[in-house]
Amino acid sequence: MNTPAGRLLTTGNAMSAKGALDAGCRFFAGYPITPASQIFGAMTSSLPGMGGLAVSAPDEISALALCIGASLRGVPSMTATSGPGWCLMIETFGYALMTETPVVVAVVQRLGPSTGAATQGAQGDIALVSGCTSGAYTFPVFAPSTAAECYEDTLRAFAWAERLRTPVVVLSDKEVASTSEVVELGDLPTPLPLQRPAWTGGPGFQTYGWQRESDVPPFVPVGGSPTVTVTGSAHNRAGLLKKNDPETLANLRHLQAKIDAVEAEIGYVDVDVPAGARTLVLSYGVSARSSRDAVAAARANGNPVGIATVRTLFPIPRTALAAALQGIEVVVLPEENHGGQYRQALGDVLAGRQVRPVNKIGAAITPGEILHAIG
Repeated sequence: MNTPAGRLLTTGNAMSAKGALDAGCRFFAGYPITPASQIFGAMTSSLPGMGGLAVSAPDEISALALCIGASLRGVPSMTATSGPGWCLMIETFGYALMTETPVVVAVVQRLGPSTGAATQGAQGDIALVSGCTSGAYTFPVFAPSTAAECYEDTLRAFAWAERLRTPVVVLSDKEVASTSEVVELGDLPTPLPLQRPAWTGGPGFQTYGWQRESDVPPFVPVGGSPTVTVTGSAHNRAGLLKKNDPETLANLRHLQAKIDAVEAEIGYVDVDVPAGARTLVLSYGVSARSSRDAVAAARANGNPVGIATVRTLFPIPRTALAAALQGIEVVVLPEENHGGQYRQALGDVLAGRQVRPVNKIGAAITPGEILHAIG
């Protein structure tokens, strides 16, 4: 509900939908799945009145395929799902990456594997999402921890998807997505115009006409002139199916190079490290909420603990994390999964420091459990 003070009592899912609409999303296709269905409902009810189109797809595979088709016509597009639906989308997601088609996928995590527990939260899809492509190509993955951050990170997802011509994931979880909380509307960022690189004309158009491997090729919608050739198979810059020739192999390197080139810019970490801190709580998503309470309690007891909340999970924000880890000897890393999936992904980033993982499944990690690890 709106209040005169400019506040909104809302959920993360509702703010993800609002972020998509405010960003300029005008096509949505989805298949209902808990706990992402609120995004499906908000987009299908809102888009028609905004000149957009929303489609209730027969399954998750066709939902993402429809979004890719709309995006290839130049329309910013989005779908939403949870773990089981994401598993079905993975091949099509790889097609979007290979064809350099911008699309945003909101993945709302629940306890798994398989159909798991639809109404229980988790942070168990880090490895599944980040490692979904053959060849382990990197694509942006954002991880909000509040309803307001769901809005901000969805704006960010659309901006980067369009700018880099890549699929992007907003990875939330059941608790962040479904919890009602107050959002200060005046504190929300202003959406910026989407900037998909556009072909400006001239001879020699190529569907993937980059000059340097880190460049993003200019876009032309399919179905018009000049002719656009799109294939999910290995291809050269013209879009023609090839294999093992130097240009095609360079094109495959280019898919990673364009992401690597923006790591320092896209990597977003909220950092609060007081002077004298030797311990840092590094967290993301729902676990960041308990982490903030635990750090506040530690500081109240005279322990100058730092906190870093990772908003860009991938590409790993090495530049921002290196700054946050200066002078840090102990890293406490809470994750609502049993394997410490993001801790394993960070690898050499945490090398040389004592790492204290806090892992749990089936229930949220409490501030007390994190405080115990801080010591």
